[in-house]
Amino acid sequence: MTSNHCHYCMESLLGRRYMLREENSYCVTCYDSLFANTCEECKQHIECDAKDLAYKGHHWHEACFKCAKCNHSLVEKPFAAKDELLLCTQCYSNEYSSKCFHCQKTIMPGSRKMEFKGSCWHETCFVCQYCQQPLGTKPLVTKDNENYCMPCFEKQFAHHCYSCKKMITTGGVTYHDQPWHKECFLCAGCKQQLAGERFISKDDHPYCLDCFSSLYAKKCTACNKPITALGGAKFISFEELQWHSDCFNCVKCSVSLVGQGFLTHRDDILCRECGSTV
Repeated sequence: MTSNHCHYCMESLLGRRYMLREENSYCVTCYDSLFANTCEECKQHIECDAKDLAYKGHHWHEACFKCAKCNHSLVEKPFAAKDELLLCTQCYSNEYSSKCFHCQKTIMPGSRKMEFKGSCWHETCFVCQYCQQPLGTKPLVTKDNENYCMPCFEKQFAHHCYSCKKMITTGGVTYHDQPWHKECFLCAGCKQQLAGERFISKDDHPYCLDCFSSLYAKKCTACNKPITALGGAKFISFEELQWHSDCFNCVKCSVSLVGQGFLTHRDDILCRECGSTV
């Protein structure tokens, strides 16, 4: 049963407006001071006869419910929150929304955006540069900051590996003016990858240094190690015999015979002084 007196100040409520709370009667003044929410904007009580707008536990007067940047009313309009500030969609977009990489216009909140390599596009802007069809989540290739669907890229730009005939989308090596996948460019002997490694060509086939040496390189008469001439290394050839330049020494006194006269004795070479004593 309600009382004819304010539950808090005990003043008579006869002929006055009053509010009920938990079956107790309060005059308007006491009710506002005890129970009214505080407006986030003006910090005043939101009186019982005023409209109270609430969002995530916070309250505003209807007239205070405005965009923190442009000051336009947000009542019955879409808005977004950032760092506890309320912003209209336009201000939020201008301040915080991504810009489309293609058209440079704002991607509005709530609209679908595509992200690729750290950039954003409107869904309708994320299309193949050649056929203009939407790329969506399809496989794609980027060239000169433009995106292409795989069929268009292959048609317009792609090289095909000389070995496997498949498209080369990134990287690759060139050998004898032909493109190769790095993983397809292998030693003709041991099948090890040669990309980034030193190799020697023989009969239009690439060989790693070890395979070329074991299969084709002539052996030094002195040390019996392969002579590859790789990197401009010098060697000496006489009749059917070959020597590394550093190995072309007199077999008796070890003096270098490079650019000097020499004598032979079977497979040995001698300086003239040592040869005269044989």
